[in-house]
Amino acid sequence: MDTIASLFSFITTPVSWVIVQFHTVYGALFGPDTGWAWGLSIVSLVIVIRICLIPLFVKQIKATRAMQTLQPEMKKIQERYKNDRQRQSEEMMKLYKDTGTNPLSSCLPILAQSPFFFALYHVLNSIANGDTVGVINQNLLESAQKAHIFGAPLAATFTDSASEASALDASITTVRIVTAVMIVLMSLSQFYTQRQLMTKNVDTTVKTPFMQQQKMLMYIFPVMFAVFGINFPVGVLVYWLTTNMWTMGQQMYVIRNNPTPGSKAQAAYLERLHKSVTHHGKTRGRGEKAIVKAVVAKGRDRNEYERKFINGLSKAGLAAQPDGTVIKSDVPAVAQTEDGTPTTAAAAKRQQPKRQSKSQRQSGPKAAGETTSLTKSDAPQDAKPAGAAKSGSGTRSKAQSGQRKGGPQRPKSPSKK
Repeated sequence: MDTIASLFSFITTPVSWVIVQFHTVYGALFGPDTGWAWGLSIVSLVIVIRICLIPLFVKQIKATRAMQTLQPEMKKIQERYKNDRQRQSEEMMKLYKDTGTNPLSSCLPILAQSPFFFALYHVLNSIANGDTVGVINQNLLESAQKAHIFGAPLAATFTDSASEASALDASITTVRIVTAVMIVLMSLSQFYTQRQLMTKNVDTTVKTPFMQQQKMLMYIFPVMFAVFGINFPVGVLVYWLTTNMWTMGQQMYVIRNNPTPGSKAQAAYLERLHKSVTHHGKTRGRGEKAIVKAVVAKGRDRNEYERKFINGLSKAGLAAQPDGTVIKSDVPAVAQTEDGTPTTAAAAKRQQPKRQSKSQRQSGPKAAGETTSLTKSDAPQDAKPAGAAKSGSGTRSKAQSGQRKGGPQRPKSPSKK
């Protein structure tokens, strides 16, 4: 780990300078040698870094959604060239190039944080060994070594021996309890963040291997944090726990206000948006207008939740416009079928008439004066139709029914008349 940290030594001085500047502010409030001063300095370092990484986070969201959109096409390529790995890779790269998608974009925030993480580890490790580093001189070094967070020194680790903990003026039991609690919280926050993404902000209509990979990472990452966390100093655990909490809160905000299309989060967002629009009679803010504009632009390609939203506005006497605004409409509500086809009252009139019962079919033609051939079950038994003697159909009907008004039965063969 020291070898890896030394590779990022070029950023050690900036990181140590930022910590020292925050320590100057918090030291004036809580005392320069307190854990609050040094701990809040590390927390503030995380906040500064994450604010700088917000553009990369936005790019990560776009890249992740683009990858989710491409999953059906990627699956087709895998099935088509499952026996030719080279051709499969070529087609994948071509798909990425044509769509302008970069799979590594989803890893940018983590990669961008790596130099700061290893630089902070190098700074805290130097403090534990009693070495000055960056802009941290001997006086600041002694102050940092005295700082304790809930009784655990800033540079202590879970794997420290009793003698090492005693050298930092701490109890090994206290150090292990504090570090264990922080490691558990760090792993749980990582698990919850990934689970929140998988259960709320993923298009449930797309079932691909990518989904299975994300589910595996949901369990792998927390385990990795727990395994490697026992070697992290308390200050690094503070850093990583803070960045996990920031990521969780940032993701909750994105899921609530800009959910993935087709996800459960989108269904909840459109339901809240419908209540707001119907209550105020208009969209408020650029965010709501952007969502409505995107839904209207999809047309027949809207998913189930988007069609339900448009239908709800129509029933409330409102109409969504292409520019994202909502106006009152006197046009009758237009419903949509599952495939997005509009169904109006006029379309309903063109539908097939209701199926008639047997008694309605029997009495209907008679009331209209229509002439139909009578079957055995339909023929009257006490009346003779007009022209029955001259009508072949009437004769056949009587012959089939076995009844004749008066006289013996007529011979079946016409030649015997």
